[in-house]
Amino acid sequence: MAQATERLQRYLEDELGACRSEDVERRLDELGALERALGESRVEAELDVLSALASETRYTLVRVLVAAGEELCVCELTPLVDVSESGLSHALSKLVDSGLVEGRKEGRWKKYRATNRAVALVTVLEGSVDE
Repeated sequence: MAQATERLQRYLEDELGACRSEDVERRLDELGALERALGESRVEAELDVLSALASETRYTLVRVLVAAGEELCVCELTPLVDVSESGLSHALSKLVDSGLVEGRKEGRWKKYRATNRAVALVTVLEGSVDE
């Protein structure tokens, strides 16, 4: 921590022209407030969502459901991913747990749709990649 504080002090000296220990303490307080505003539980929840997308199978499923704009049956999703039935079930379960997909049972069929969160994330990701 001492090394980080010394480096912050050098930075503040460059930015302000002079730096007192009060300046360093004030900046550390401001940075601590930023960190607390993020909230540890919120960061963990966001990491869970990112983790859910960190698999080609799960990301493909989300992209397909977003593009479809409607519910799709598991039987319609199966041909799109090269995984076993249990692998598909596990992938969909993780997506449901992360809030990216919602599922419902209709008779003997299980249907899934993308949530607004999934639509927003896919939209952002699509806009972040050059083709």
